[in-house]
Amino acid sequence: MLNAERLDYQKNEGLELNNLIAHPFEQFKHWFAFAVHADAFHANVMALSTVHNNRPSSRIVLLKELDDSGFTFYTNYQSHKAQEIAENKYASLLFFWKEIERQIRIEGVLEKVSEESSNEYFKTRPRESQIGAWASPQSEDISRAELEQRVAALNEKYAGQEIPRPPHWGGYRLIADKFEFWQGRAGRLHDRFVYTPHNQNWEIRRIAP
Repeated sequence: MLNAERLDYQKNEGLELNNLIAHPFEQFKHWFAFAVHADAFHANVMALSTVHNNRPSSRIVLLKELDDSGFTFYTNYQSHKAQEIAENKYASLLFFWKEIERQIRIEGVLEKVSEESSNEYFKTRPRESQIGAWASPQSEDISRAELEQRVAALNEKYAGQEIPRPPHWGGYRLIADKFEFWQGRAGRLHDRFVYTPHNQNWEIRRIAP
């Protein structure tokens, strides 16, 4: 029975304000590096939530770039998520690393990255993924047979050639204006700290679990 499932968080010592770095991007990098070192399953996996007609929608995407300007992922600009972003630029990200019993929630606005950045990243993708970006009319109805036919035709078209980036494919960057760092604690008395902008710096507050 689901109501009999129990998990008590015991892996971490308490998180206190004086344990935190003043800048949330640096705190994120610190926890992310710890998750990678702890061999957390695909540490760059994140849930992206958008809103369409007041209805939330979530899916898993991969963090591909991180700097002090934001968190970048890549996708099809004609997908459902892209249509939702065009309607409402506000979104949230969620990282959850069960191996270290930590999660990070991040809120902000999404913007497209430059075409140059999208081109550079596209060149690093495996060839199969490059073909897939052309072959898939993401979020539209399609049969498996049609999808495989598209892939075969594109492999033939680009045989022996470099594959260009599709104009309908590229990156988004989330410009963060709110972070929450969550650490599991015994008895559900979790530690939660929120960062919000304040006078060109970041204010950090503890909130109740």
